[in-house]
Amino acid sequence: MTRWLPSTLFGRLMLTLLIGLLAAQVVAALILLRDRASVIYQASGFGAAQRIAGIVQVLDHLDPVSRANLLPAFNSPQLQVRLMAKAPAPEMTLSEDMHAAHMRNVLRRLLGKDTPVQVSVIGLMTRRGERHDFERHHPRFEPMDEYFPRHDIAFEVSARLQDGSWARFEYHLGDEPFARPWQLLLTLAVLLISVIVLVLIAVRWLTRPLAVLATAADDLGRDMHRPPLPEKGPAEVRRAASAFNTMQARIRTYLREREHMLAAVSHDLRTPITRLRLRAELITDTALREKIDNDLVEMEAMTSAALDFLRGAGSDEAIQQVDVIALLESLQADMEEAGDDVSLQDNAMAAPYPARPLALKRLLTNLLDNAIKYGRRATIRIEDTATQLRIVIADEGPGIAEDQLERVFEPFYRIEGSRNRKTGGVGLGLVLARDIARAHGGELVLRNRANGGLEAILSLPRSS
Repeated sequence: MTRWLPSTLFGRLMLTLLIGLLAAQVVAALILLRDRASVIYQASGFGAAQRIAGIVQVLDHLDPVSRANLLPAFNSPQLQVRLMAKAPAPEMTLSEDMHAAHMRNVLRRLLGKDTPVQVSVIGLMTRRGERHDFERHHPRFEPMDEYFPRHDIAFEVSARLQDGSWARFEYHLGDEPFARPWQLLLTLAVLLISVIVLVLIAVRWLTRPLAVLATAADDLGRDMHRPPLPEKGPAEVRRAASAFNTMQARIRTYLREREHMLAAVSHDLRTPITRLRLRAELITDTALREKIDNDLVEMEAMTSAALDFLRGAGSDEAIQQVDVIALLESLQADMEEAGDDVSLQDNAMAAPYPARPLALKRLLTNLLDNAIKYGRRATIRIEDTATQLRIVIADEGPGIAEDQLERVFEPFYRIEGSRNRKTGGVGLGLVLARDIARAHGGELVLRNRANGGLEAILSLPRSS
């Protein structure tokens, strides 16, 4: 189920709130419309009862001839009045209606409890005057008509006059009062849209600090000297920003102290190495002297590589737009002059990339040197898209065992086990190359080719 949910906190909060708001609005609308229909029924029934009671009181004060003459004046499309000499037989209804009971009670209060009154729901009358079955068409039995009745409600009321005759009234409530309340529905829709907009703004405002914090944490891996986060907003946001800035300052201090310490150690080692080389010259055993010289050269190479690594890792070089194609062509020309075989694909094209020029050049130089050293020739392929820039440097060497593809990125680790600096190096080149790649927000990985050889894949993101 989680795969159907939005991936962001903003999306999940919005989905939860929207579902809750829609459900609440639908339930509230149904309750409101149901109560509205009931209130209209009661109000219409009360008004009809008052009108009928008034007519009964007028008829009580008239003689039979005056009643017959005045009767047409009481008739209307909504109300029909008839005079009867005896009590009418009430029409049978399939169930007692609460609105009929309500009208009966109102009539008894208006006419007095001693006046016999009969009230019944005789059915629903369409505009053509066709009578329909009560159970099928009463609003309480059709779900939609419970809130939006479509037919006339017909009440039949019989009341006894003072001279013993009866007046029979047929009253139609009509369907105009029960028409669909579009204005009410429109009001509810406007209210829902307004609440959704406010919720959208509120959720965006609340989740934005998290997005800013996540972006800052991602940028921290690329640039340890990035500006600190502004400490503003709610108390929790200010605390989080302050903690993040403190963490950044501590990491920067730790790295600076580590670099200074390692640089000092590497630099100070050169002095005893020089003294040992001078003393080795006094050794008369030629074979022993050569072994000692080789060890000293190896130690000096390691200290020099460590210093280069620290200078590269702690570079404060400014970011500039780099023409990657021009940089690769320059490196290709330099290496071909040295007799190396380096080829750049003919259709290589890439837009300028924001990078630290010297650091990127050092990274690419290291990868090309490794390709030539271990694979005889290097082939450069470029894949530039809207989201990332990929530079693939392939060689034709024997490749690397699968379990070694990650280990070669460990400091001072070398697959070649000899002490020969020319074949095995000191094991810091790929470490520095990956650090430079990650400082640009990218990644460097090695992969064996299916047809032999090794590929170094440099992926650099193109951020908006």
